[in-house]
Amino acid sequence: MLTSRNTTIKQRRASHSCQDHALGGEHAPTKAKALWRLLIPGVNLGGAQNLNREHHKSSDGRPSEVEEFGFDARAHLAAIVDSSDDAIISKDLNGIIVSWNDSAVRIFGYTSNEIIGRSILTLIPPELHPEEDKIVGRVRAGERIEHYETIRIKKSGERIPISATISPIYDGTGKIVGASKVARDISDRKKDDQSRFQLAAIVDSADDAIVSKDLNGIIRSWNQGAVRMFGYTSEEMVGQSILRLIPEALLYEEDEILRKIRAGDRVDHYDTVRMKKDGESIEVSVTISPIRDGSGQVIGASKIARDISGRRRMERMLIQSEKLAATGRMAAAIAHEINNPLESLINLIFLARQNSPPEGKANAHLLTAERELERVAHIARQTLGYYRDTGLPLDVHLHELIENVLVVYRSKLVAREISVETRFNDIQKISVSRGEMLQVFSNVITNAIDAMQRGGVLNITTRKIAGPSGDGIQIIIRDSGVGIRPEHLEKVFEPFFTTKGNLGTGIGLWIARQLAERRGGQISIASSTENGSSGTIVTIFLPFAAPPGWPSNQNQ
Repeated sequence: MLTSRNTTIKQRRASHSCQDHALGGEHAPTKAKALWRLLIPGVNLGGAQNLNREHHKSSDGRPSEVEEFGFDARAHLAAIVDSSDDAIISKDLNGIIVSWNDSAVRIFGYTSNEIIGRSILTLIPPELHPEEDKIVGRVRAGERIEHYETIRIKKSGERIPISATISPIYDGTGKIVGASKVARDISDRKKDDQSRFQLAAIVDSADDAIVSKDLNGIIRSWNQGAVRMFGYTSEEMVGQSILRLIPEALLYEEDEILRKIRAGDRVDHYDTVRMKKDGESIEVSVTISPIRDGSGQVIGASKIARDISGRRRMERMLIQSEKLAATGRMAAAIAHEINNPLESLINLIFLARQNSPPEGKANAHLLTAERELERVAHIARQTLGYYRDTGLPLDVHLHELIENVLVVYRSKLVAREISVETRFNDIQKISVSRGEMLQVFSNVITNAIDAMQRGGVLNITTRKIAGPSGDGIQIIIRDSGVGIRPEHLEKVFEPFFTTKGNLGTGIGLWIARQLAERRGGQISIASSTENGSSGTIVTIFLPFAAPPGWPSNQNQ
């Protein structure tokens, strides 16, 4: 049953309708307000200042909104609608737009004069028109649709993502006569979401472990790289203390790290040891950065951890090779010092034997002394080979050994501002003693670095060629350093010859040639000291075929 209030509402609608008709087409916004009042009974969009208190009394004598609240609630609601950042639109059940606020103008580009009276399909991409039928069906059933994300079209033709909340509009009798739609442009949010998704994908696909934690050391995120590195799943680690990964002897590190993070400091390339799920220790290099909130306050830390166990093993292997080389240098020095007097003694004993009777005791003693000195000389010659790697050979790609050496000397290359150019084409593996070949490449590359004190280019190539002893791999190591003078070039493979002064031992290239030749290969050197074209080229050739007496391949 309609109350007297409904009668008053009808009277007001009729009154406003007559006013709008009298104002004509140039006052379309007034018509829009009348249409809004039609679909939301009792709401007056503007014009509240023209209504006196008497006009707001209800027919049953109850006080009006102005009398009761001190202001016109309907006009207040209209002001809220017009000032909203969201597009607020109403339409009838045929999808005809009947109201359009200022934010709808800003978001979609249509003025109210352009859009009111047109179908809501104007804003919907053709392929999404079936959406409207479903929406109207749900609205007719009295259903409210909340935060429905879809695509709409602006006046310019640009498509934008929106989030819409759609509610039924009832008349005074409770009949559904239309729908109100609150639409929010979520383009920025979608871009942010896309950026976050891309960042999350990058983080998850990284080989490094990327972990975040709060200032109490509690893990908040755990990527797939961390799963692979440490063996724990994210379910096992998120919410757990980072101390779970730290050996007991190194727990003090976390306090120091958190102290620096709270101070806003960044920890770069900190090498340490962490524990895997299975209890295995791994060497890692970690970079830790503060995480800040919107106000700039430090609220946590992000940690990027890289497994450097392989690199450390290679460094230790090269250090061991250097120790072997040092032992070889010492042995060579000893042998060099004793060989000359040994030869003199052997010659003197030989002469003494010539002047003593063959049957005499003196001759027998001299013969015994000669044999013992020959044995001492043999021991000295054996000592010269002491530095050699006694391990069995392996099938390897030579470029992998070269890359390992470059990793070890990377800091020195960067410090000297030396750029490295590589071109590897050694697809076929070759059987070599890994330690000996590392020593060869280490010696040659170290010489190249020492020759480029002011920077330069280190160029390394490998390729398969047909050599004098059959097919094999050729390695060319070229530097743009100062070069070697012609009078020194023929002596570079002699032991103890060096052009580096006190910095060199004069044994590196001598060892490199011995190891290459022991494998059945060759090593040669060319150099220039001319300005603008100075530099040195070291060429190494190793045949695939192993030389006679070469140890059995460990892979076999």
